[in-house]
Amino acid sequence: MQQIPLGSQGLTTFPLGLGCMGMSAFYGGATEAGSVETIRRALDLGITLFDTAEIYGPENEQLLGRVLGTDRDRVSVASKFVNDFADDGTSLGPNGSPEHARRAIDRSLRHLGTDHVDLWYLHRVDPNVPIEESIGAMGEAVSAGKARYVGVSETSAETLRRAHSTFPITAIQSEYSLFERDAEHNGVLDTARELGIGFVPFSTLGRGFLTGTVTRKEDLPEGDARRNLPRFSDEAIDANLRVVDALEAIADEKRVTTAQLALAWLIQAGTVPIPGTTKASRVEENVAAANIVLTTSDLERIEAASPQGVAVGARNTEAGMARDRT
Repeated sequence: MQQIPLGSQGLTTFPLGLGCMGMSAFYGGATEAGSVETIRRALDLGITLFDTAEIYGPENEQLLGRVLGTDRDRVSVASKFVNDFADDGTSLGPNGSPEHARRAIDRSLRHLGTDHVDLWYLHRVDPNVPIEESIGAMGEAVSAGKARYVGVSETSAETLRRAHSTFPITAIQSEYSLFERDAEHNGVLDTARELGIGFVPFSTLGRGFLTGTVTRKEDLPEGDARRNLPRFSDEAIDANLRVVDALEAIADEKRVTTAQLALAWLIQAGTVPIPGTTKASRVEENVAAANIVLTTSDLERIEAASPQGVAVGARNTEAGMARDRT
């Protein structure tokens, strides 16, 4: 199996992973049977990085742990913590305290049915807890054998440096795609490269735009969180589809899909994308992107079609933007 380093701490992975969020949270439309088939197909095709989080609901970690079964030891499981929950599942808000970190890792291990996670992220920075305290507690989990590596998600470049000086950070997970390139301009991507920290993009396909499945808001299931995002207003969708059309023209010439083009661009940039899906056929499509080589001419045309800031509408709500990249 093709394996590449993720960061400089020793973790290796297939060039892309599988994001499991949509199997239980935020988007809707998933079925357990479809999710099980998707995870199993990912295993068959050589994917070795599977991404979950406690905020996706206990069923997400439980499903992943159950399906991995005896294959658990040949893959890397990544999970995340920061939101606290009552026993009945009610969200209690962000809590990056060391006390909650200790509770959270034990809870994730129970849900996953394993004795360790391979990569454990701080899902968002708790503004009420110094990053050093959160990361310090996560480092304790590594010392205790409950996690192998530590990561952060959606931090600023400055916070990433502070975290890394507290305990070696293996990976940072942030939104990054041909529709969202802010990481290139706010110092996060450069800082990660400087410090030897792997970069794991999520929402790699523009939250569905680059798969060709979103052409109007009505394409999104009822209850889908994207219905509330500025980028998915009717006016924004019309404008953003023009970008998709330009990228599709490039993809067609290379005889690949637009999604494959977008993932190949991320892989060639030295990142490890984790496209999420609940369909086995999409996993097959995504894995094929690892073998696509983009020429200098391809990259120039992609840049012209989808430069920084090309997408119309903010990527998140105002509240969501406020908590990201602290």
